[in-house]
Amino acid sequence: MKILLSEYALSTGMGGTYLLEGKAMLHTLTSSFSRLGHEVVYTSSGPTIEYGNPIDSNEDNINEILEKQAKDCDAALVIAPEELLPDITAIIDDNTLNLGCPFESVSICSDKLECTRKLENASIATPGTYSADQEIPKEKRWVVKPRYGCASEDTFVSHYPKLKKGQIATEYVEGEHLSVSLICGKKTLPLTVNKQMIDIDPEKDSSSVDYCGCTTPYPTERMQELYETAIEATSILGCNGYTGVDIILRDRPYIIDINPRPTTSLVGITKIMDREIAELLIANALGQPLPQINITGNYSFTKEELI
Repeated sequence: MKILLSEYALSTGMGGTYLLEGKAMLHTLTSSFSRLGHEVVYTSSGPTIEYGNPIDSNEDNINEILEKQAKDCDAALVIAPEELLPDITAIIDDNTLNLGCPFESVSICSDKLECTRKLENASIATPGTYSADQEIPKEKRWVVKPRYGCASEDTFVSHYPKLKKGQIATEYVEGEHLSVSLICGKKTLPLTVNKQMIDIDPEKDSSSVDYCGCTTPYPTERMQELYETAIEATSILGCNGYTGVDIILRDRPYIIDINPRPTTSLVGITKIMDREIAELLIANALGQPLPQINITGNYSFTKEELI
């Protein structure tokens, strides 16, 4: 098969940790598809990786390039910031086989307020969440973040938040910062529970919330509970393909975010999984049964160690 892969930071010239994490995820995916013998093309504003063939792109023409390339490919997978992911996903849905979440699911998951409300209505545990037009209860700690955004971008703790347009406040929940990685489809396959390395000072007002790295898998006696919660949530939201579910584990799992795309945890998972991630993604997209997987050992990384 001819596979199109696109990671937005690499495709448009975004810098900093976005490029670092994006390049690591793209390298992980291109190498896996290439090892299985697939022809891989990927969009890039200049940087290259050792697998696949780059297609020139930039911020102004990325959508046009994706539409053109998708028509010439058998399947595609895209990674982009949540505010941009729905439109990019629609291009893939309309022109080739999408190996990831469909437009409808991406649209809901990318809107943190809408996603939370949908989970609340299904009795899934989530932190209390408020928008700028609501009165926020006093004497609590809150995490302020963009309604649309990825990772821990522009996210901080506040005791007395005054929200701007486009921001939401979620109640600060003390507990373990975890994530669950899954392949969602006709029958969802849990991959791992991951420990998120989060730098935060909850007592300090306006303390930033920074993602620093990951350990996978994370041993916990509550693994099945975490898997069941993540499977139920992603099923409600219609997720497909690789999906990451961010969770705070306390008296029960509280879902923080649903990431309808590959996440940085994938870089570690593929180091210790006995199946190619490309094999799982293609089989899932074609509606074929997914093979059993085995995880051997564990893998930890910081953002700076990704490449």
